[in-house]
Amino acid sequence: MTPRQSFFACLQCSPPALFEAALWIGAEHDSEVNLQTLRENFKGLQQRVSASLPMLPVSELAQPLLRRMNDLGFAQDDSTPLKPHVALLHRVLERRRGQPLALGLIALELARGLEIPLVGVNFPGHFLLRVPGADHLLDPCGGRRLYPNDCRELLHRQYGPNLKLSAEHLATAEPVQMLQRLSRNLRQLHLANDDFIGALIDAERVLELGNATTADYLARASLYQRLDCPNAERFDLEHALLLSDDPIQRIRLTERLGHLPPNSIVH
Repeated sequence: MTPRQSFFACLQCSPPALFEAALWIGAEHDSEVNLQTLRENFKGLQQRVSASLPMLPVSELAQPLLRRMNDLGFAQDDSTPLKPHVALLHRVLERRRGQPLALGLIALELARGLEIPLVGVNFPGHFLLRVPGADHLLDPCGGRRLYPNDCRELLHRQYGPNLKLSAEHLATAEPVQMLQRLSRNLRQLHLANDDFIGALIDAERVLELGNATTADYLARASLYQRLDCPNAERFDLEHALLLSDDPIQRIRLTERLGHLPPNSIVH
């Protein structure tokens, strides 16, 4: 199977093999990824983390797990400009630096193997974690507890005071949602580093995962525009037009479609 096929096969597992699927995303971008070696190294990491956890009920071990990860060097990568390696899981495991989502996926897999209850939260701008039933969230970058006021402050720092904290921001993320967020992150990172083919690989995965937005189709349309593929660009602009509820955006999309050459059909 291709890495993309293996990725979707992971999602057919019950429960979905989230961590394995994220590794296959890396394999799409790096043909030298050795998943067997990664799995073996991860077992070693899990043993190191497990050996140093305190003797507490598993429901109280999520924060100690995150702190142990931090002790081992796992931290947020704040370097600028950001490169795709901050979101590619095999590179984050190697460098121990990455985006909150990548660190969160590693923490979730460690927790799963150690039977520690932990779920992901697709908080805007900064992926978070939660122990089911807890009154706080956890930052995957070190394990800091975040209560509602902390979450509100985090939201305002990133998006300004006009965006209000809502229950949707604190909802548990399903595996597909986390993988789609990872794919969107990678799409943007590859684009920012002028790797249009890499960005296209991620843009396609975003759409294949379903529930794509107008912005997702526009992102791929822009990549096709850069790659001089007008037929493919037209396809995505038409889908964006169908999904858009913004009258001004619809007018602009219609104008943009009007400037494209007619579809060329090869017989």
